[in-house]
Amino acid sequence: MSTRLSKEKIHHLSKSILDVLNRDDDVEFLDEPNEIRLIIVRAIDEEMKLYELLDKKAVDKIQSQKKSIEEGSREWDILYRKYYNEELSKLGKLSE
Repeated sequence: MSTRLSKEKIHHLSKSILDVLNRDDDVEFLDEPNEIRLIIVRAIDEEMKLYELLDKKAVDKIQSQKKSIEEGSREWDILYRKYYNEELSKLGKLSE
């Protein structure tokens, strides 16, 4: 259920974030802009991996049920959201 961002989208996001930071007079770069952009890319990639792990844990919990639950069914969606949010709360993150 999780959506992976393509490398192109991650690079586009990193450039957009860097552009916003460049326009902010209160932000001073202590490194080259490309180094900052690469740090942003790594941060986005690490965050995506974290959410993929949460997705896998939620799916694994659903699949470990005694009763077979069909993916895409209402019951599956409800359990997925429940288990995903449980894993998210374990990290101290706010769920939507």
